[in-house]
Amino acid sequence: MKSSRRFFTRLAAGAILLSVIASCGGGGSSSTDDTNPDGTPVDTTSSAGPVFPLLGTPVTDAAAASRVALVAKIDNHPNARPQTGLNKADIVFEENVESLTRFAAVFQSQGSDPVGPLRSGRTQDIDILGAYNKPLFAWSGGNYRVTKAINASDLVNVGYSASRGKGGYFRSKDKKVPHNLYAKTSDLWKLAPEGSGPPQQQFTYRSSSDAKPATSVAVDGAKISMYNVKVYWKWDAASGNFLRSSDNVKRVLEPHMTDDGQVNTKNVVVLYVTYIRSKADRKSPHAVTTGDGTGYVMTDGGLIPITWTRATRTEPFTLKDANGAVVRLTPGRTWVELAWKNSLAQVDPGVDPAKVAWPAV
Repeated sequence: MKSSRRFFTRLAAGAILLSVIASCGGGGSSSTDDTNPDGTPVDTTSSAGPVFPLLGTPVTDAAAASRVALVAKIDNHPNARPQTGLNKADIVFEENVESLTRFAAVFQSQGSDPVGPLRSGRTQDIDILGAYNKPLFAWSGGNYRVTKAINASDLVNVGYSASRGKGGYFRSKDKKVPHNLYAKTSDLWKLAPEGSGPPQQQFTYRSSSDAKPATSVAVDGAKISMYNVKVYWKWDAASGNFLRSSDNVKRVLEPHMTDDGQVNTKNVVVLYVTYIRSKADRKSPHAVTTGDGTGYVMTDGGLIPITWTRATRTEPFTLKDANGAVVRLTPGRTWVELAWKNSLAQVDPGVDPAKVAWPAV
């Protein structure tokens, strides 16, 4: 109860802050080798030719590059782990919900059969995913008001109920309800409306000639405090990826495993956002992902302080460093942490992570 009261006190403060802004006119083992969908190694520098819009890597499958984005709302309760498909998603958003976090995993360059476990959506997903050109939205369902909001948005509802027996949904026997609903991306893509198109590119990517910005500081990793979830992203120079660890049901930090090894990514984008109460469900937080804010980018072993801007929900985030230059990510998969302000603690090279305190949020 104490944690819940503290969270909604934060929500109330966020609502007041937004009101002021508006009045002023402001607005274990791991699978860490990145491969293209056809199994060839990923080139970690941007290409002059066509690239997958959500990866920045050279297109190896023209049909995949031209299809609509598919978002799977994946459970992150410790009892849902290991999840399936997280290392195949091009971009993953981690968002605070009630007492824990959930993932909005965006697939486009490749799919995952199966994917899950799938859980319910939130109204914040509508704003988070607005720049992905009417993506398919796979979820377990939600209450009446949330479902109504999803159906009225430009997200294409291909959820468990809306798909009417299609989409390859099934309950697994190795986990208990509600942590055992899965679907198949190959079946979900068949539900795309005629005329569906690919998403726009979301980030700017570096080329082999791009030097690291002067604002990039070498790190061993970073600790991030989400809602009742502790996350540690550790740099692994051998694979060129950040590896994710998270606390388990006993609140002990351990490698976060998925179906093909430890969760890993080329880039971690930490956006400090304000959470308010959802208008459709007053028990649920709603991340404000338009306007501006601060945060960090973790890429190629470095940590870069940034400012982010996004005028409308249909535009990608613009990320700039302290010198005003657009931050270029390493081509490959990206995780986006929608975190509270000051919820990141960097771990410098050679420092024992256990001696770095978790940020208090």
